[in-house]
Amino acid sequence: MNWLNELYKINKREPNKEIERSLVNAIFRIYDRFPRIGLRERIGQQEMSLDIADAYIQGHNAMIEAGVGIGKSFAYLIPSLLTNQMSQKPVIIATSSIQLSEQIHKDLRTIGSRLGFSTVRSVVGKGMGQYACRSRAAELISLSDANSSVSTIAQRILDYEIDERADIKAGVSDVEWSHVSVNDCKFERCHHKTACLFYDMRAKLNAKTHEIDFIIVNQDLLIRDLMKKKEGTKSIISEQPALIVIDEAHNLEAKVRDARTLEFTYRGICRILDNTVQLLTKQSGDKSLFSQSKFIKNCAERIFKRVNADLLHHAKQDNDRIKVSDIKGIPLNQVSNDLKDFSLRLSILTSRHEREIDDAFEAINGLITLIRVLSELEDNYLLWASSPLGVATISICPKDISQFLKYTLFNGKAPVILTSATLCQGGDTLEEEYSYLTRSLGYRGEFMDRKSSPFDYTNHAMMYISNKVPYYHHDQRENYLEAAYQEMVQLCNLTHGRTIVLFSAKEDMKYIHKKLMSEVKEYSWAVHVQKEGSSQDSVIAEFRKSKGVLLGTGVFWEGVNIEGPDLSQVIIFRLPFPVPSDPVYEYKASVTENPFMEVFVPDMLLRLRQGTGRLIRSETDLGILSILDSRLSAAAKKSYREQVLDTLPFKKVTEDFAVLEKFVQNKGIRRTD
Repeated sequence: MNWLNELYKINKREPNKEIERSLVNAIFRIYDRFPRIGLRERIGQQEMSLDIADAYIQGHNAMIEAGVGIGKSFAYLIPSLLTNQMSQKPVIIATSSIQLSEQIHKDLRTIGSRLGFSTVRSVVGKGMGQYACRSRAAELISLSDANSSVSTIAQRILDYEIDERADIKAGVSDVEWSHVSVNDCKFERCHHKTACLFYDMRAKLNAKTHEIDFIIVNQDLLIRDLMKKKEGTKSIISEQPALIVIDEAHNLEAKVRDARTLEFTYRGICRILDNTVQLLTKQSGDKSLFSQSKFIKNCAERIFKRVNADLLHHAKQDNDRIKVSDIKGIPLNQVSNDLKDFSLRLSILTSRHEREIDDAFEAINGLITLIRVLSELEDNYLLWASSPLGVATISICPKDISQFLKYTLFNGKAPVILTSATLCQGGDTLEEEYSYLTRSLGYRGEFMDRKSSPFDYTNHAMMYISNKVPYYHHDQRENYLEAAYQEMVQLCNLTHGRTIVLFSAKEDMKYIHKKLMSEVKEYSWAVHVQKEGSSQDSVIAEFRKSKGVLLGTGVFWEGVNIEGPDLSQVIIFRLPFPVPSDPVYEYKASVTENPFMEVFVPDMLLRLRQGTGRLIRSETDLGILSILDSRLSAAAKKSYREQVLDTLPFKKVTEDFAVLEKFVQNKGIRRTD
């Protein structure tokens, strides 16, 4: 790899033109070697690598839609390996899920070794909630029933059988895992730090520039790092990267909102106050801090009694976001003053436990913001209550996140590449095609030509739109579900299973699953349903083995990659429009002239494109896409029908079941093996 060493030397001594020529030549050399090292160059892949190289050389940001099948990860890993070699600075790759982060890490190892990059130092960073905490496990064992399921997990953690959630192959519920996962880490003060995967990961993430080559994180962790840098507290991720690549960038807005959403429970507030008082009293010995903390806890208890009453009256399910009633009769001004006193004391506190002080300072300032929002002194935040995991929770989130990204991410300090298979809408120019995400993200940079999927959708796939199912109305929900169920069963029989059914509402999925299980003798294919938790590997493996029908929502709309005849059909149960009453979309709608066409349709299209992208995953795949939403039928005459048809890659579209049946027979899609 002498040419790589030469590339590094050129970067040190030559102007941009020479660097650009050398980097471009290096990329061409790599792709010329593909046949000899057992790799196949794909349409659009090399162009994407060159686009990224140009962005690095020119120091600008780039937004690139990369269609399914072009080999997107290799397309950005190749120029990333070269820029890391040239600059001796790390490349940050941010993904939208843990599974994708781990896949990118494998791809990095594969392409790096085949191309001769022998020492690529890399780390995969995950959120603390994915890691087991031996300190918490030890506490739980001493307090709880040794025969409980949580205690069993805690003991396995202490026996070093479990380091992270993914180690529990059978899966674990969110509630159970929440008792033993890392939460408010003690870092240097923890007795278990030497054998803690979370502690080791965090140390590598914040390594010095020349000590790490690739930092692969989920978008949540990248955003949290940007927030810390903006606030001036200790960062999580190494400074001065050569390049930042954000994969699955269509999720970035939601991830930023999630990361910038502060969630408060009564117990969580008490824990923040206890940690703060403990840190402060160690140095000052001021006993008055205990009475201040007790006063704030009492006020918090009264606030959450009201929130619980609101949830009882207005929430239909745990994830419902409801408005918080006006908080009256509680001395919020005094609470705010006491919290500001804590914040000031933390800001001047000196200790070798700097990270813990930073975390406490951040948590107290979050509480101050909550009190300001509840007092209606701060109007730049959205406010709602919900009860995830059955616990009353108050959440606040900044209304506009575009300014945050504009000044923390797209600020020119390092080139940022945004890529995904679904970034664009319809439009006459590149700017128009990328406009929805550009506005949402506050993006500043260049727009690259779309890299179309090389797959033959014209001959290998057909889209079927049902015109038989009635429109969905909440007060007539059961009529819709019954009709959609009958249509779904007929379609599943057509392909003899081998179908993923995607739902936009968990309640619909639960209804259909219950009905399928009650009539299990009526069909020949097995039924599988999404499991609780982040990893769905086991249920996907069961589905592939049985070649049955898999019901899913959320994570199944993207990231699922099933090639070959094991998956022959994707059914979209209902068009994935966002919920209008959701506070985020309610706000976005309030600041546009035409909310439906400027917010709700573009958002639906992004998610629909992700879901339909599960069907054709290789050059030889065959299949049908079925949409059980008659709003998309020709007779409905909806304004967005043509936009949907233009945006999706399917060229053969029918509403006639007989035509669909003939296509399935002619292509040999229905199999009985």
